[in-house]
Amino acid sequence: MKKNEAPHINKDISPLSVLMLFFTEIFHLLVKQTNVYYQQHLDRRAVPSRQLPDITLLDIVTFVALALQMGHKLKDTLQDYWSTLRQLHNPFYGETMTRDRFLHILCFLHFARNSQRPDEGEVYDRLWKLRTVFDKLNEAYAKFCNPLEHLAVDKVIVKFKGSIIFRQYIPKKRKRFGIKIYKLCDESGYTYDVRVYLGRDSHSTTDDMTATHATVRHLTSRVEDFFFFRY
Repeated sequence: MKKNEAPHINKDISPLSVLMLFFTEIFHLLVKQTNVYYQQHLDRRAVPSRQLPDITLLDIVTFVALALQMGHKLKDTLQDYWSTLRQLHNPFYGETMTRDRFLHILCFLHFARNSQRPDEGEVYDRLWKLRTVFDKLNEAYAKFCNPLEHLAVDKVIVKFKGSIIFRQYIPKKRKRFGIKIYKLCDESGYTYDVRVYLGRDSHSTTDDMTATHATVRHLTSRVEDFFFFRY
């Protein structure tokens, strides 16, 4: 790739291929942790119940695909996507995955074992449940594309109204409630690193470095090593 040249995207590559390129390891993680959590649920039950088949990689990929598709046409309840009523019926969902299988995965979807929960001490990680997911994503971002010379750090707000301690409220934004995420991107829009804002971080600040400066340094540390060895 020439200097300052944007990454070349092959138009023949399918969206699924791109998705699997970045998310294959994460899908395998979901398969493992979701099955573990379901087994723990069965072990806790006083009365034995029929064990459903283990969730497979195909199940997880199909589950994510359906969840993404649901965002294109919102319905009142999840069950409505599998409704047989004439005014609601859409055969796509039932032909792709049964309602009970989808709800089973949704019920036991897990990203990390509960036993890995860190102690709530001075270095408690509020994102510990999803930390591995973001680590794997950032590794993939760096693995599949070399950074360009012109980079920028910016923040985005992901709309979220649930109950979480680091949810942000920004009244002047269109998405007033959400999760703040800092991103390192190039001029083509490719993301090289992301960092979720978890609240004021007193551990990364010093007398010579503000929290904002620390965030920028953290996001650029990976590409600094790339340019150092390149030049």
